[in-house]
Amino acid sequence: MKRVVRLTDKLCLELGYNPKNYTSEKVRNTVCAYADSNSRGQVKCFTTALRTFIKFLVSQGLLRKELLASIPVVPQWRLSSLPKYLHETDVKKIIASCDTNKPNGVRDRAILLLLSRLALRAGDIVAMRLQDIAWDKGTIKLSGKGRVECHLPLPQEVGEAMLFYLESVRPTVPIEQLFLCAKAPWRPLAGSGVVSSIVAAAVRRAGIKNPPSLGTNLLRHSAATNMLRSGLELEAVSTILRHRSLDMTAHYAKVDVHMLREIAQPWPGGLS
Repeated sequence: MKRVVRLTDKLCLELGYNPKNYTSEKVRNTVCAYADSNSRGQVKCFTTALRTFIKFLVSQGLLRKELLASIPVVPQWRLSSLPKYLHETDVKKIIASCDTNKPNGVRDRAILLLLSRLALRAGDIVAMRLQDIAWDKGTIKLSGKGRVECHLPLPQEVGEAMLFYLESVRPTVPIEQLFLCAKAPWRPLAGSGVVSSIVAAAVRRAGIKNPPSLGTNLLRHSAATNMLRSGLELEAVSTILRHRSLDMTAHYAKVDVHMLREIAQPWPGGLS
């Protein structure tokens, strides 16, 4: 609300304080001038404030509602950007950076393997409970967005890392969450930010230069991208990511340049 008020003050300075002088050309020019020196997100906020302001003036009988149509629409294409990811070699470096001679290194390695092999979210790690692991079936139960439960296969490398953590590091305490803080007093991880900090620290230890990001989504995006590049079907990857739509998963296929080159058609009149 404060942002809308601040932007409305700016609008009044640009358009003037007399609504009778507002014209379609003046509204368009004001938006275009703001767009020249601000980001797309800021421009969207600006146009939202402008639309709200003009609707108020219309409700007060000070403007005609037709003026609303003169406000330019800021384009925002869904999934237009490329996903931020790391190659598998860099992911392996991140996992190997954990010192398994230390308790927190054992725990962090298990967490990083879950994030990078099963493309989990930080919230999945925080909420994971001991009873979610079916060792006899080799599966793990997850509750995703909308509390929709699913069972994913537990890769052997990941299962072994988790078992090593449970047997050698995790204290025997009556806490149902799987991952606990590294030092007493024993308690579950405080939140998703703790998991993101674990990833960020591992990325720095691994010496990854100019990583596209430092949060848990970096490993999730990397896992999805590397799955598709290794030939896994889009539907299978979508199931692992627990996406509700294949369009969300197809977002990761855009980074496979070799695949795109194979399906690209020659430009008419150009080189084949």
